[in-house]
Formats: sequence, structure tokens, C-alpha cells
Amino acid sequence: MAVAAYAPARPSTVGRLVSDTWTSMLRVLLNYRHSPGLLAASLGVPVIMVVVFGYVFGSAMQVPGGGDYREFLMPGLFAMVATNGIMPTMVGAARDVGRGVTDRLRSMPVSRTGLLLGQTLADLLVSVVVLALLALVGLAAGWRARHGLADAAGAFALLLLFRFVMTWVGTLLGLAVGKEEAAGQLSVVVFPVAMVTNAYVPTGGMPGWLRLVADWNPISSVVQACRELFGNPSAAGSAWPMQHAALVAVLWSAVLLALCMPLAVRKFATHGR
Repeated sequence: MAVAAYAPARPSTVGRLVSDTWTSMLRVLLNYRHSPGLLAASLGVPVIMVVVFGYVFGSAMQVPGGGDYREFLMPGLFAMVATNGIMPTMVGAARDVGRGVTDRLRSMPVSRTGLLLGQTLADLLVSVVVLALLALVGLAAGWRARHGLADAAGAFALLLLFRFVMTWVGTLLGLAVGKEEAAGQLSVVVFPVAMVTNAYVPTGGMPGWLRLVADWNPISSVVQACRELFGNPSAAGSAWPMQHAALVAVLWSAVLLALCMPLAVRKFATHGR
């Protein structure tokens, strides 16, 4: 009598996606565990930012219409934490390409989407801790969320959404660059994009053309939406994106995610071809 050969059931597409996402997320989190300096830097930067911008520069700043500058500043610092998701993911993706890790992962029967999604979710978990620490430092410096818990939760949800989007932007850029050194040098490009915003100063004092760029910058929409949700001084101005900041921030996030996520997965799957 013939005995049928036993073949183990292959995991479903969804099951593989979940499993590979989890494995990839643990890989990134273990990197933080074995690199305490990296985690310390991630947690220490928010404290330095509040001290430098809130107390050193803030002593000479006035918010149009009145209001405490540190309350004006804190939503901008929150948004900078969200925006800074570009750099570590860009450098990490470029490092994996340069060291051959991407090629080894591509040779395995794993979900391409799951591998990248796990990395972005791990970054999101770290950013939750960083935002929480920054909020505690802000509370100690006098910042308050004045519109209640629900609006504050909405602001932090928007910040986490934007951080998630920025990690996909960084992943795409890192895969496209493919070299860790070049990815690090791209911070020269990212820095002015983050600075030409309403995060640190009102845009009303900028030249007309620069104010237009700042008002339509996605980061400015996130900052203004958070100021409105937290009930902090804003100096929004009359530009349409600033008058509909929450809507514009969500639209920018949706557009960037719809573009960068599939392009990053495709670039990962076709690297070197």
C-alpha cells in the first residue's frame, strides 16, 4: 500500500505578512537593545531641544497676538520628532543595501512588504517613547494641552501617522541611494525642508515667496493642526493650508504614503536588477 508523502501546510499570504512583519520589527528593536547609545540619543535630543529653543532662543521670541513662546514651540518640536523619522530609516535602509543584507533577505521566501513594514512599526514604537518623554519635558517647562484629553489624543495620533509616513519616505530614499555615507549626507537636504516651516517661528515675518513655501510645507500643516488641537498659540495666518490644517495634514500623509510605500516595496524587491 502506498503511503502518501506528508507535506507541511504553507502559510497563507496574510500569515506570512504578519510573521515577517513581527520578525522584522524585533530585529530593529533588538538593535536598539544592543545599542544603548542610540536609544540614549533618541531620548536625550528632545530634552536638549526644549532647553535650547524654549529657553535660549525663546527669550528673544514673541508670538504675534500674544501667548507663551514655549507653548507655541512645543507642537513644532513634536512635529520635528515625527519628521526626523526620515533619517534613521534612510540610513538604515542604505546600510542594509551596502552590506548585502537586502540581497540576502530578498533571496528568502519572505514577504517584502512585511520586512519593510516591520521596520517602520519598530520605529513607530520608539517614537511613542520619544514623544512621551518630550511631552513630559514640555509639561515641566510650562506647556499644556488646553483643549482636553480627546483633542490631545487626536494630535498625538496625527503625529504618529506623520512619523509612520516619514519612515516610508526615508526607506524609499535609503533604498534608492544604496550607500550609508550618501544617505547620511542627505541630511543637508532634509534639514532646510524641516526648517522652512512654522515650527519655530511664525511665517508672517518671512519674505512672501518663502512664506508661501512654508505655509504649503506638510510639516507646517501638522504643526498648525497640533497647535489647534492642543489649544496653544498659533499665529496661523490666512493661507488655505493653515486655515484647514488638520485636513491638509491628513491629505499630505495619505498622498505621501500612497506614493512611497508601494515604491519602497518595489525598490526592495527589484534591487540590483
